[in-house]
Amino acid sequence: MQRPNKGLVFHSDLGSQYTSLEFSKYAKNKGIIQSFSKKGCPYDNACIESFHAILKKEEVYRFKYFDYNSARIRLFEYIESWYNRKRIHGSICFMTPDKFEKISRVS
Repeated sequence: MQRPNKGLVFHSDLGSQYTSLEFSKYAKNKGIIQSFSKKGCPYDNACIESFHAILKKEEVYRFKYFDYNSARIRLFEYIESWYNRKRIHGSICFMTPDKFEKISRVS
């Protein structure tokens, strides 16, 4: 398996599997930065949790991946060609993230 790029951020909830000493050591050893919601603050990671829910419903649960590489390619294509460029988002005035980013750069 390919080692992730240095600085990879891993967003998760405060579940024991992610906050365990063993997982924390593993993440640190691989150069992975862990990101959690603050205790008692359900909105802290709401954006990424919403993205994960959409990703699972629209992509992951609908397809069978045969190996790591096919999953990586398929998820990249979903995010880059559909989610960012064609899928509108209510939280950004029903624009695509790509269009919103372009408008934000001009402003």
